[in-house]
Amino acid sequence: MPPVLTVRPTVPASRRPPSPPRDGLPERVRGTLRHAAPALLGYLAVRLVGLAVLARWAHLKGHGVWPELAASWDSRWYLGIAEHGYGPVDSASGDPRSMAFFPLYPALVKALAAVTPGSRASVGLVLAVVCSLVAAWGIFAVGDRLHGRRVGTVLAVLWGSLPVAVVQWMGYTESLFTALAAWGLYAALDGRWAWAAGLSVAAGLTRPTGVAVAAAVMVAALLAARRGSRPALAAALVAPLGWLGYVGWVGWRLGRWDGYFAVQRLWGNEWDGGEVTRLALRTHLVYNQDPQFFLAVVSVVLVVSAGLYLLCLADRQPLPLLVFAGVLLLVVLGSGGVYFPRARFLLPAFPLLLPLALAITHARRHVAALALTTAALSSAWLGGHMLLVWYGPP
Repeated sequence: MPPVLTVRPTVPASRRPPSPPRDGLPERVRGTLRHAAPALLGYLAVRLVGLAVLARWAHLKGHGVWPELAASWDSRWYLGIAEHGYGPVDSASGDPRSMAFFPLYPALVKALAAVTPGSRASVGLVLAVVCSLVAAWGIFAVGDRLHGRRVGTVLAVLWGSLPVAVVQWMGYTESLFTALAAWGLYAALDGRWAWAAGLSVAAGLTRPTGVAVAAAVMVAALLAARRGSRPALAAALVAPLGWLGYVGWVGWRLGRWDGYFAVQRLWGNEWDGGEVTRLALRTHLVYNQDPQFFLAVVSVVLVVSAGLYLLCLADRQPLPLLVFAGVLLLVVLGSGGVYFPRARFLLPAFPLLLPLALAITHARRHVAALALTTAALSSAWLGGHMLLVWYGPP
C-alpha cells in the first residue's frame, strides 16, 4: 500500500477492533455493523431529537411535517424528474432547468416506487433516511480506520449535529451523495480500487460536487499506479466517468458543449472565483445592521469550514480526504450563484469534522458530553428555524 494511504492509528494495537471473520459476506457485514452500532445509534438519536423538535414546532405553527420533508423546494424537482424524466427541451413543456439536477436519486426513487407501496415522495424520503444511516456508517468507518472507534463514533454524531443536518432526512440528495462519498473514500484509503471507482461514478451521477469524489479517487489511485498498481490506474480512469457522462449528455441534449453550465446559469450559478462569497460574508457578518439569522448562520458555517480545512492540512490528513474536502470547498466558495444553500452544499464534507472529533474524544467525559449535547440541540432548533421560519429553500 502506498505510504500516502497508510495512517497510523492513535490507539494501541491491542485496542483496535478484531479483523472481520472470514466466513462469508453476511457475517462480515453483521460484524462491522455491530462494531459501528454505537455510532449508528448515536446518529439516530440525534436525528430523532431533531425530528421531534421539528414536529412540535410544526404542530404549533399548524404545519405538517411530511410535506416539509418529502415534497418541498428541490424535492419537487427530483419528484418531477422521477415521474416525467427530463422532458423535451424544444417544446413548451420542456424546462432545461431540470437538467441541473443529476439523475441517480430520481432514478432510484422511480425504480423503488415501482416495486413498493406509497407515493414517490414517501419513497424518496425513506430512501434519504436509509442513505443517511449508510452515510453515518461510512463516516464512522473512515474515522475508525484513522483514529479508532471512539473518534469514528463522535465523527458520525457530529455529522448528524451539523447546523443544517435536517436536510439529511429530506427528499434531497445530500444523504445519498454523502454515503457514496464516505464509502468511496474509505475504499480509496483501503486500496480497494474497483469499489472506489464504482462509488465515484455513482457519486458523479448524484450531484455536481461528485467531481470532488472523482478528484480524490483519481489522485489517490494515480499515486498508487506510480508504484505499479494496474487496478489503481484503471480506477483513476473510471472514477470521473459518472460526472463527465452526465455533463456530456446534457451538452448533447442541448446541442452545445457547455450545455450543463448554461443550465446552471439559468439558476444564476457560475464560477466567479469567490467574489460573491466575499461580498456576502462582509454583508452578513459585518455591515448588515438587520441581518437575517439564517444567512448569518450560513456565513459562519463557511468561515468555520475554511478554518477547519486549515486544521485538516495541519493534521496531515490522508490525501484523499484533503482533496475531497478541498475541492468541495473550492466549488462552494468559488461559486457566484445563490448564497443561502451553501451550508447544505457542505454537508458531505465530513473530513472537516475530524479535528473536532479528535478534540472531543480527548476531552474530559463531561466536556465531551456537553459539546455533543449542545451540538445536537442547536442542530434541532436550527433545523426547525430553517424549514418553518426562513422563507426560502434550505
